[in-house]
Amino acid sequence: MATSLSFIEYVRSVLAMLVFMVILLIASVLIIILLILTWGSTTNWIVKTFPRYMAYPVLFILGIKFNVIDKRENNTPPAIYIFNHSSTLDIPTFLALGLERFRVVAKWELQYIPFFFIIGRLTGQVFIKRKNSEKAIATLLKTYDRLKKHNLNLIIAPEGSRKHEGIIGPFKKGAFRMAIDLDYPIVPIYFDGNDKLSLGGSLFTKSGKIDAYIHPPIDTSNWKIDTIDTHIAEVRGMYLKWAGVEE
Repeated sequence: MATSLSFIEYVRSVLAMLVFMVILLIASVLIIILLILTWGSTTNWIVKTFPRYMAYPVLFILGIKFNVIDKRENNTPPAIYIFNHSSTLDIPTFLALGLERFRVVAKWELQYIPFFFIIGRLTGQVFIKRKNSEKAIATLLKTYDRLKKHNLNLIIAPEGSRKHEGIIGPFKKGAFRMAIDLDYPIVPIYFDGNDKLSLGGSLFTKSGKIDAYIHPPIDTSNWKIDTIDTHIAEVRGMYLKWAGVEE
């Protein structure tokens, strides 16, 4: 759980938000220019390169030491990447990972922020209406051909929202259903420290350390739709173990 912040941490948080918005504005302009000049051929380079340069200055200003522990033997594209979602810090930390050829499943409301709308639409991110499960599933189904054709990785938070009870919230079926349909492995990412430094919807953050563990891929080739609840429980159990929680 996040504890009380000092005055300097409040100042750092405000400064980090301002810096992120300025970087986002500059990045939006550069991305538009690059995509126009290259007819969209630089999209995968953009989504690998720009997010890291957007995230690391923010983490530095916040006084956060960020470490990536990659337990994969090699890159495993294409795959469904999942992560524990408990904090506003999840945004800069997953951007800082520098994953290859990724597209993010994000909530529809992010498009109300012009910069997110522009960058998201131009780079092919996936926006879903979480409160309407049928439309959300239909949107995800439409991405299958594009993911397969371009060997893209997909990033999704199975908890759906950072505002949930407990350290690890209930997992929704979307990511797991997609893994079965696409015959993609699931790669779990566990952020250790995000919820301790900034909890839930708070925009203010303590300084400290965050470790991002990228775990080996989980083979889903033998998974079936009628046993999906069992697989979800198994994967969520891994997260509970990593978080040191027993249910």
